[in-house]
This record gives sequence, C-alpha cells and structure tokens, in this order.
Amino acid sequence: MADKKLVAGNWKMNGTAADLAEAHAIAAGAGEGVDVALCLPATLIERAARALPGFVIGGQDVHGTGSGAHTGDIGAAMLLDAGARLTIVGHSERRADHGESDADVRAKAEAAVAAGLDVILCIGESLEVREAGAAIATVSAQLADSLPRTAARLTVAYEPIWAIGTGKVPSVGDIAEMHGALRARLVAAYGEKGNSVRILYGGSVKTSNAVKIFAIVDVDGALVGGASLKAADFLPIVEAARNVW
Repeated sequence: MADKKLVAGNWKMNGTAADLAEAHAIAAGAGEGVDVALCLPATLIERAARALPGFVIGGQDVHGTGSGAHTGDIGAAMLLDAGARLTIVGHSERRADHGESDADVRAKAEAAVAAGLDVILCIGESLEVREAGAAIATVSAQLADSLPRTAARLTVAYEPIWAIGTGKVPSVGDIAEMHGALRARLVAAYGEKGNSVRILYGGSVKTSNAVKIFAIVDVDGALVGGASLKAADFLPIVEAARNVW
C-alpha cells in the first residue's frame, strides 16, 4: 500500500497561458498528506514547471523510442528537459484515436521509466465489454500486456471508457472487484513489489463521489479529467483524498 494517495489531473487538449492561473491555484491549495500532480499539454509543461518549482508537472504521452524521425511526437528526455516528472501512457483516448496497442503502451512506459520519469499507465474497458461480463478478464489482460519490466516508478490508472466524461461511475462493488483483480495481476507480475504500485480510479470523479471512491480498498487515488481544469473543482477532490487516508 502506498504511503499517500495520488490525485493527478489530466488537462487533455485544454489550456493556454491564461489557464496557468488555475495551475497556480491548485499548487497553492494542494497542501500536505496527498501527492498531487497536473498532466498538462506539452505547450504548457515548461512554463508551469518553471513557475511552480516543487509541484509535480507531467506530460500526457511519450514516444516509445528516445529520439528520431517521429514528427509531432515527444520523447522522454524532452519531457524531462521541459520540467516534467511523470507522464501518462495508454490513455483510452490515445488507444482509440491513435490506434495504440498494448505493445505500444508497454514501449512508452519502458522508455519513460528508463529516462527517469514516473508513469501513470491507463487501462479500461468499453461499455460493450462491461455489459458482456468480460470487464475483469479484458482489463486484467490489457494490464498484463502493457506492463513495463519493473514496478519502479509505476502507477496504474483504471478508467472504464464508458465513465470518462459521461457522469457515469461504476458501483463501489464493481470498482473494488476490478482493483482487487488488478492488484492480483500486479503481484503476479512483480511479486511483493506489486503491492506497492498505486492503482488510481478515473472516470467522472468529482467532489460528490470522491470520498466514496477513495474509501474503497486498493483505490490509491484518482486520475481526474474535466474536474482538474479548475482549482475550485479539483481541490475538493484532493481534500477528499486527504480525509479518507
């Protein structure tokens, strides 16, 4: 079990210089007892890292190789140079919009860890898979096929695709069952070190449901999308994590 919960914000394709005021407010209000991070668009990483020393800024993707002829992509060393300390890999929107396979995600995680970045590795099932009763098997296999070779620097984020941005959230029992299965998969892959990998929940996390979600066994924090764009929405989620721990 992790010493602290992690609440990470994913701004996705949102944010310009004018929105850095919200990042300032989030950093100022984060407080102690919870690890807090913001994964920003690449255009904002350097400015945010420079303006908020000590606060964790992350990227939203990374290429699976260090450098080369990959127009429009960003390498791990480039993220580090810009001031990022972590990156998301394998978000369902990347998997769907860019056709990323589990092998691609594994390569990205490997490249990030090798360069010294922490990684939030995302997995999750579609509504069709959930309704077919295959969620546990599907997501467990997705995790196994996406994992880097080492548990060092790794965090896993379970985000059911059908819950992202929809306002729908799985039941407490469903989240507990999935996180328990993912914990077992991590232990199978890494031995005792698998118990130290944080498993976040993501998908329509907000102030009204955060306490209930954070109280579930093996929920070690949250990956928050839309609610992370404004300090007024995000900081109460951080506070919920602090109160539940």
